[in-house]
Amino acid sequence: MGDDSEWLKLPVDQKCEHKLWKARLSGYEEALKIFQKIKDEKSPEWSKFLGLIKKFVTDSNAVVQLKGLEAALVYVENAHVAGKTTGEVVSGVVSKVFNQPKAKAKELGIEICLMYIEIEKGEAVQEELLKGLDNKNPKIIVACIETLRKALSEFGSRIILLKPIIKVLPKLFESREKAVRDEAKLIAVEIYRWIRDALRPPLQNINSVQLKELEEEWVKLPTGAPKPTRFLRSQQELEAKLEQQQSSGGDAEGGGDDGDEVPQIDAYELLEAVEILSKLPKDFYDKIEAKKWQERKEALEAVEVLVKNPKLEAGDYADLVKALKKVVGKDTNVMLVALAAKCLTSLAVGLRKKFGQYAGHVVPTILEKFKEKKPQVVQALQEAIDAIFLTTTLQNISEDVLAVMDNKNPTIKQQTSLFIARSFRHCTASTLPKSLLKPFCAALLKHINDSAPEVRDAAFEALGTALKVVGEKAVNPFLADVDKLKLDRIKECSEKVELVHGKKAGLATDKKEFKPVPGRTATSGAAGDKDTKDVSAPKPGPLKKAPTAKAGGPPKKGKPTAPGGSGNTGTKSKKGMETKEIVEPELSIEVCEEKASAVLPPTCIQLLDSSNWKERLACMEEFQKAVELMDRTEMPCQALVRMLAKKPGWKETNFQVMQMKLHIVALIAQKGNFSKTSAQIVLDGLVDKIGDVKCGNNAKEAMTAMAEACMLPWTAEQVMSMAFSQKNPKNQSETLNWLSNAIKEFGFSGLNVKAFISNVKTALAATNPAVRTSAITLLGVMYLYVGPSLRMFFEDEKPALLSQIDAEFEKMQGQSPPAPARGLSKHCTGGPEEGEDGDEPDDGGNDVVDLLPRTEISDKITSELVSKIGDKNWKIRKEGLDEVAGIINEAKFIQPNIGELPIALKGRLNDSNKILVQQTLNILQQLAVAMGPNIKQHVKNLGIPIITVLGDSKNNVRAAALATVNAWAEQTGMREWLEGEDLSEELKKENPFLRQELLGWLAEKLPALRSTPTDLILCVPHLYSCLEDRNGDVRKKAQDALPFFMMHLGYEKMAKATGKLKPTSKDQVLAMLEKAKANMPAKPAAPAKVTSKPMGGSVPAKFQPASASVEDSVSSTVEAKPDPKKAKVPGVSSKAKSTQGKKVPSKTSLKEDEDKSGPIFIVVPNGKEQRIKDEKGLKVLKWNFTTPRDEYIEQLKTQMSSCVAKWLQDEMFHSDFQHHNKALAVMVDHLESEKEGVIGCLDLILKWLTLRFFDTNTSVLMKALEYLKLLFTLLSEEEYHLTENEASSFIPYLILKVGEPKDVIRKDVRAILNRMCLVYPASKMFPFVMEGTKSKNSKQRAECLEELGCLVESYGMNVCQPTPGKALKEIAIHIGDRDNAVRNAALNTIVTVYNVHGDQVFKLIGNLSEKDMSMLEERIKRSAKRPSAAPMKQVEEKPQRSQNATSSTNMLRKGPAEDMSSKLNQARGMSGHPEATQMVRREFQLDLDEIENDNGTVRCEMPELVQHKLDDIFEPVLIPEPKIRAVSPHFDDMHSNTASTINFIISQVASGDINASIQALTQIDEVLRQEDKAEAMSGHIDQFLIATFMQLRLVYNTHMADERLEKNEIIRLYSCIIGNMISLFQIESLAREASTGVLKDLMHGLITLMLDSRIEDLEEGQQVIRSVNLLVVKVLEKSDQTNILSALLVLLQDSLLATASSPKFSELVMKCLWRMVRLLPDTINSINLDRILLDIHIFMKVFPKEKLKQCKSEFPIRTLKTLLHTLCKLKGPKILDHLTMIDNKNESELEAHLCRMMKHSMDQAGSKSEKETEKGASRIDEKSSKAKANDFLAEIFKKIGSKENTKEGLAELYEYKKKYSDADIEPFLRNSSQFFQSYVERGLRVIEMEREGKGRIPTSTGNTNGEEVGPSVYLERLKILRQRCGLDNTKQDDRPPLPSLLSKPTAPPVVSSTDMLHSKLFQLRESREQHPHSEPDSGQTHSGGTVTSSSSANIDDLKKRLERIKSSRK
Repeated sequence: MGDDSEWLKLPVDQKCEHKLWKARLSGYEEALKIFQKIKDEKSPEWSKFLGLIKKFVTDSNAVVQLKGLEAALVYVENAHVAGKTTGEVVSGVVSKVFNQPKAKAKELGIEICLMYIEIEKGEAVQEELLKGLDNKNPKIIVACIETLRKALSEFGSRIILLKPIIKVLPKLFESREKAVRDEAKLIAVEIYRWIRDALRPPLQNINSVQLKELEEEWVKLPTGAPKPTRFLRSQQELEAKLEQQQSSGGDAEGGGDDGDEVPQIDAYELLEAVEILSKLPKDFYDKIEAKKWQERKEALEAVEVLVKNPKLEAGDYADLVKALKKVVGKDTNVMLVALAAKCLTSLAVGLRKKFGQYAGHVVPTILEKFKEKKPQVVQALQEAIDAIFLTTTLQNISEDVLAVMDNKNPTIKQQTSLFIARSFRHCTASTLPKSLLKPFCAALLKHINDSAPEVRDAAFEALGTALKVVGEKAVNPFLADVDKLKLDRIKECSEKVELVHGKKAGLATDKKEFKPVPGRTATSGAAGDKDTKDVSAPKPGPLKKAPTAKAGGPPKKGKPTAPGGSGNTGTKSKKGMETKEIVEPELSIEVCEEKASAVLPPTCIQLLDSSNWKERLACMEEFQKAVELMDRTEMPCQALVRMLAKKPGWKETNFQVMQMKLHIVALIAQKGNFSKTSAQIVLDGLVDKIGDVKCGNNAKEAMTAMAEACMLPWTAEQVMSMAFSQKNPKNQSETLNWLSNAIKEFGFSGLNVKAFISNVKTALAATNPAVRTSAITLLGVMYLYVGPSLRMFFEDEKPALLSQIDAEFEKMQGQSPPAPARGLSKHCTGGPEEGEDGDEPDDGGNDVVDLLPRTEISDKITSELVSKIGDKNWKIRKEGLDEVAGIINEAKFIQPNIGELPIALKGRLNDSNKILVQQTLNILQQLAVAMGPNIKQHVKNLGIPIITVLGDSKNNVRAAALATVNAWAEQTGMREWLEGEDLSEELKKENPFLRQELLGWLAEKLPALRSTPTDLILCVPHLYSCLEDRNGDVRKKAQDALPFFMMHLGYEKMAKATGKLKPTSKDQVLAMLEKAKANMPAKPAAPAKVTSKPMGGSVPAKFQPASASVEDSVSSTVEAKPDPKKAKVPGVSSKAKSTQGKKVPSKTSLKEDEDKSGPIFIVVPNGKEQRIKDEKGLKVLKWNFTTPRDEYIEQLKTQMSSCVAKWLQDEMFHSDFQHHNKALAVMVDHLESEKEGVIGCLDLILKWLTLRFFDTNTSVLMKALEYLKLLFTLLSEEEYHLTENEASSFIPYLILKVGEPKDVIRKDVRAILNRMCLVYPASKMFPFVMEGTKSKNSKQRAECLEELGCLVESYGMNVCQPTPGKALKEIAIHIGDRDNAVRNAALNTIVTVYNVHGDQVFKLIGNLSEKDMSMLEERIKRSAKRPSAAPMKQVEEKPQRSQNATSSTNMLRKGPAEDMSSKLNQARGMSGHPEATQMVRREFQLDLDEIENDNGTVRCEMPELVQHKLDDIFEPVLIPEPKIRAVSPHFDDMHSNTASTINFIISQVASGDINASIQALTQIDEVLRQEDKAEAMSGHIDQFLIATFMQLRLVYNTHMADERLEKNEIIRLYSCIIGNMISLFQIESLAREASTGVLKDLMHGLITLMLDSRIEDLEEGQQVIRSVNLLVVKVLEKSDQTNILSALLVLLQDSLLATASSPKFSELVMKCLWRMVRLLPDTINSINLDRILLDIHIFMKVFPKEKLKQCKSEFPIRTLKTLLHTLCKLKGPKILDHLTMIDNKNESELEAHLCRMMKHSMDQAGSKSEKETEKGASRIDEKSSKAKANDFLAEIFKKIGSKENTKEGLAELYEYKKKYSDADIEPFLRNSSQFFQSYVERGLRVIEMEREGKGRIPTSTGNTNGEEVGPSVYLERLKILRQRCGLDNTKQDDRPPLPSLLSKPTAPPVVSSTDMLHSKLFQLRESREQHPHSEPDSGQTHSGGTVTSSSSANIDDLKKRLERIKSSRK
């Protein structure tokens, strides 16, 4: 029992697997409970049992198994993962459950199977059940059949595939087991319920008794269509809907369902195809030619037996068809004709669509054979042609049928009309468009007037059928001239017609009948059709072939739409005319006079032929008035123009009268209902006058008005023929000119080019040059619309003339035809119906294909030629092919009938001689162009064999075949190729070449299609086998094509198709499908808005007359089909817009223009981030390719669709480069205005530009590079940083272009790379450029190496990635390159590195070959002799930089977070926006002080400092030497020795060696003291001041803390520094050169020194502090006032922000500011107020009022107010004009504050005291009472008494006394001690001396632009840090130092000289050995300051004050 208790403890899943049955039973029971409890179908609990379910159902214990089945059923019903178990569980059920004796088990097993079907696993279940039918156990077979039957009964024939079941039925009926036979009978009855008679053919061979039983059962079945009672999970809501319907008693949907379900199975589909070709009698082809008719009959009878099979296997039936055709056409024995016709019928029925390729050959023969009178022959021929019709489309055979219509034999005419009538019955409104209807109606209308009654009757029937199919509105235009009697007859016939598609002809889809029985005669046809075809279904049946491309998509109710519903592509108004044109009879002159007299004044008619011209003129004026007032309906146009033509008519001699006359004609044409009859009366006269100098224009106006009334095509034709029947050259040239303009105004629609061409040719041959010129101009205009094909008509002209024509065409190239302005409104009065009528354009003459005169070449294709092509000798075959090529060449454009040629050429496609195969392919290419769209009827018999050639092993043959297929597809569209099984059969062939080429072709073509035939699904199984092909290329191509198949078929269908794969393959393919699903492009949208497209990317429906494909309607990647049409595409928009009149589309075009004015880039929030995420998650393809494949382009297109304007996207992805140019031009225009949008879509823009790099067109490339230059400039201005994603998908492709052969392109690319460094770190750019050096293109290698050199030169060695060593080794490899330019570039790059890095380079580049090393050394020697070019470059790059220092402040304030190049900062510095300097957040500032104090261990690795372009400014050397050299041995010729010397001496000032520093300072002092030499310091001031404050900091941090140093040494150094400074700041011109940043740091250093308590303890310390005080005063007075004021404001801001800064420091800074405030009245005019206000604005932004009020001291806020108050007082309201540098000044606190102040000062003009101005303490009012004054004084004395505010109190008291001289302060002093009284007096005296004893300072006229700190400041500091870390210490002797470059006095210096920095290195090396002071001045990174000074006269007071300061510090 121990075992029992053990299993009880186990978890459920382990129990289920236990060996004890009890344990399992318990486990299953518990599992069942668990399953019932789990509510969430996606709960992880389900997965635990995934592997156990099979065990549940296959348990060996019957009792346990029952419980297991129950649990399994619940699991399958509720678990979302259950589907994974289908195969194993169902197979378990079949083998282990269906054989159980218990009925319960079997029921549960069946339920489980049905549940799996419900959860969408029907195919897998069915597969297992069908396998079960092969089991030996009859119980299992019966259960499987029963399960299938139940499944079919419940789910219907949609879910359960019947074909495999029907296949096994006959076998089941033969079973020995009765139970099996009975069950088979039941399922056969169930199947019959679903598909009715389609089941009969497959079961025709079973036992007759069984069949009889079945028949009996079938009869009992209800006739209603069955409906499924159970639904898949995905259809559950449908079930609910059905129940709802049943409950409401309605069965409205029944019909729909019925339609949906029944045609699912076609009997044909259920049949097995039979192969008959091999079974033909061996002597068949001989016998069929035999002379004895009996032998021929035998041969035919043998064939008849074979073709009787209802389904035939596809094969090459060409020879058989040819033989049968010959019998039908030429055999004299009518019995054999009938027999051959029957054979053809059976062939057509058995092959269905596969017979379509032969239809074109047979139809003409059969139609012509209708001349036979014998009924049995006629019937056989009718059956044959009807069966053949079902295998093709009316479109394809229309040419042949129409050709026969003109036959003289009435029987042929009759039978052809009857055939047309029967064919029409199978059509719908969509498959019978006007383009097809028009020629048929025209032919039939001739027949209704035929003398033979049977011909007339047949024609009436055909027209009646057409009327029934497409409706009256579509047919009426063609019946305009039919009299009422005949019209009634047509309508009568129409009512009798029964359509195949029932009454809804216009709506039904084009589904051909599926019954294979063809027997139909003219009379019985309709009835037969009706019987067989009760229902129509949306699923296109196997015979569907839509003949015309309806570019508008699916048909709408009886009203097919053309593209975008605007089928009015130019012919609309023409049709309008035809619909409502009044065919006016010609009236006699008497009637005309009568009608005219009714509307014209009597005098007018009398004076018409007066001999006095004045009377005639007066008469014309009256005539005109009368016409103007007449109503359209009342105007007798013909009568009026007849009156005008009355003598003298058009022979009028007076030009004034003539002008009036012509004007009246124009008026009548415009205002009246003007008919062609009226026009003909006057046209002759107008043409005669068109050349008249005075009347010509009026004649043209009248002609234009007529063209509007009677349509341009008709008018133009009349005018041209009249003009060229005259001999007057002036008239001819003017007529041509008029026509040129008219075409532009009216558009080209409907014009008959053929008619013009002969006239134009006449004109071109004219002797008069004006006529020739006009003809050429007209050709130019026609070229706009017709395109290049126009030239073909004139190829035989003289070369000189042809060159003129070509020049004219060249001019027109790229232009789009103007939108038609005329011909729109006149005929739109027909109201809305008319507009709809225009929706389907008729096949206007506008279609270029119709314009071309096509030659009939069939007579040239003789049997001799055909036999030549098939000859055994290859030379003769070649001759034959040459002849064919010659025939086609000569004919240029040919008719589709080419006789036996297709069969002959097809044979040559598999010729053993490859040269002939290629020649054949070339001929087929020619043929496609020559035949145009009509080539599509040869797709099946010639096109598909071309595809077979794609499997050829020779590359060139495959290429030729692909070119040919493309040429064909261009003409035919893709539908013809995709229909039927031909393509899938090709793909089935296991030829790797064929597969990869074919899949590549499909991947290229499919994306552009908007819809595909359903037959595409047939290719999918073969596509899946290609995915697993052994050949890698095939697999790759199959993967590429997968998304495009899915785009058309949908994921569901594709996934369903994997059902037949092996499990392993299935998983792999499903994974690929998932991946493809993510990349699946959207289908091209229906061209709904074509009308309004500015440059039609679509071809109107009319341009696709014979194609069912729509692929070219939208996507321009596939060009319009017929070659000549290509050029028409641009014309679409204009035509589409024309002739729309009052209909909406005219608005649409307007709207589209508005759209163009909107933004071109739409900002999608987080769009870019999402795209990056998708790319990382591999949801989309990574942008990485050698050449861009279509899927990349499609992906980009899809991604762009959400964020780029549609019209721009169309331009960007157009196939024509000129559209790309337009797109780039638009993008350039919008660059500035749409910065955000551009940045938001930047990744996509850059990707699109990479595609342009692969274009071959230079103009696009140049334009793209131009755009990129502007783009990167913008990005750098916006301080944007490229993301990694953007960089990696753009830079590699840009670098490819650096190797372009054209210099100008290379130069642009280099410029772009240079600019990119401003938005992308140079160190990251380096690897990309390095990758570019590996290219095969030597130019690219050389340019990349040069670029690397520039990067190193500009940014130092740190850009070398991954390490300088590896990078240099890579570069050095190229020294041995074959190409000279590459070698030079490599050498130059390494020399550049050498110049930066010295001898260390040799270590880094590793071992070089001797030859390479010697080349390198030689080059280095040579470069040493030349002065370095780098600094020069720098100078050129930044010439006029007055704001010299701004950039480096920006640079350092930006901090390490951003990697900016100094060029960017320079650009910003120039833009004059120093605010950036103040705005950097504290955490991003680089605290150099902190770093400098860190003198600890020397780190080996440089910290990741920001890569600034420092090396342009200095180039360090390797090993420092202690010896000091006055001047470096080498000099740059450009600069004087003095400058170099000064640089060097200044560099010594910051030396760590005190003596060296003192020595340098002494030398500088000497220079400064001598007036004539002091000027030499100009340009070096910033440099000197930087060195000085660095020395100050060194002393403060290092020397003062050094115990070993003598303190008097330090005092000596301080004295030198301060003495030097005082000397410097006495020379105003030099003092003003100090820039803001430098002054700030200097003041910081000086104030820090004043507050250094350690100095005060020294003997001489007090003296030092006094000197500093004096120096500070000098600095404040003598510096550039803008710079110093700005520096103090920044310093104050920094000191208040710094937590470590002492309050005393800030106080001293503020005192300096007060001092400046006092100087303001004198200096205000020299100050750049804008910059100061900007600084104050930034200060207020950092310290808003609330924050300032929180400060412990109120000084800061008072200081600020004082400063502002003073500025306001001095400038008045004008101060508000100085806020120009503040962005968003409306949000600025400063502006608000100034406005308040101004208002206040207005209110109390002049009432403020000077004291208030200075201190900002507005407490005293002049009007205040005495009591108030006493309070105020009490407060002042209180302040003086307090320790902290004593000075401020004294100052306030001084001000008060000065203001109120009579004020009595005695009472306040009286109460205090004697000491306090004397203190106050002494203090007041000191203040008085300070304020009064000083002379005025002359105003500074220095640089008022104001500068920020220069790069030099930070370079010095960075240099020191680098030195400390042991980097870049260079020998001074090795190379010349670079003297200062900006030593010209005009521009203040930016860069400190390199010499100075060399020497700094020595000092720093020494400083490294000393210990840092423990108090780093971390908080004051950017500060400096001063204190109010006292004159040297009052030293005692000064001492006391200093003591006070000391004590307060303690």
